[in-house]
Amino acid sequence: MTRQELIHQIFTKKTFLCVGLDTDIKKIPEHLLQEEDPIFAFNQAIIDATAPYCVAYKPNLAFYESMGVKGWISFEKTISYLNENYPDHFIIADAKRGDIGNTSAMYARTFFEEINLDALTVAPYMGEDSVTPFLQYPGKWVILLALTSNKGSHDFQLTTDQNGERLFEKVLRKSQEWGNADNMMYVVGATQGQMFEDIRKVAPDHFLLVPGIGAQGGSLEEVCKYGMTKDCGLIVNSSRAIIYADKTEKFAEVAAQEAKKVAEQMAALL
Repeated sequence: MTRQELIHQIFTKKTFLCVGLDTDIKKIPEHLLQEEDPIFAFNQAIIDATAPYCVAYKPNLAFYESMGVKGWISFEKTISYLNENYPDHFIIADAKRGDIGNTSAMYARTFFEEINLDALTVAPYMGEDSVTPFLQYPGKWVILLALTSNKGSHDFQLTTDQNGERLFEKVLRKSQEWGNADNMMYVVGATQGQMFEDIRKVAPDHFLLVPGIGAQGGSLEEVCKYGMTKDCGLIVNSSRAIIYADKTEKFAEVAAQEAKKVAEQMAALL
């Protein structure tokens, strides 16, 4: 999906919601455990129910890898289902990969050739040669970790150098030598609030993937106030608050209601 296609989807559907498919076998409704593939059955129902209210889906690989081969099969089935039935939705693998060049090239082959995804989250700590292999695929996106919402983000991301530049600002500035606003986004946690102003000083045009609204307590209004651009420039993720809103046989229906609430807020903010 190109940048213009993504922008078109956002303004056509009047939403910039990403539904996180952090599917935990221990949290899904019990009646699904009778299914041959409970994880895929859950994902399929959630996708069908929430598709009208979002522009993206983000399965987190840890939740699938924790189940070994069965989990990978569920993940691949989920991606195939999305590609076949909802080709206008942006698909992000939240895998946070990043390693020496030849290893990153194998990760890139996995997610962009073997599994047909639009985007992959990548850790920038190892520098240019760990990121550029992912940028060799036209129409695919790297989503680089920049300023995250977890408590430990302060350990490194906010440290400053002798010139007063914070590490997350250095990541934003330096990485723009490798990619551009058409193939690179940044992860910025919703709990960072007014820090989005500082992000926009360094990366005014890039899309930001924003986790942390809903269960993590980030403010959608604050994110938009400081981070939104004329092209929207935001993909805001919600996982637990939507997919685990109900544990009964009506779980998908309730998830749709929760997604719709967020989408309506987004429409007003757009």
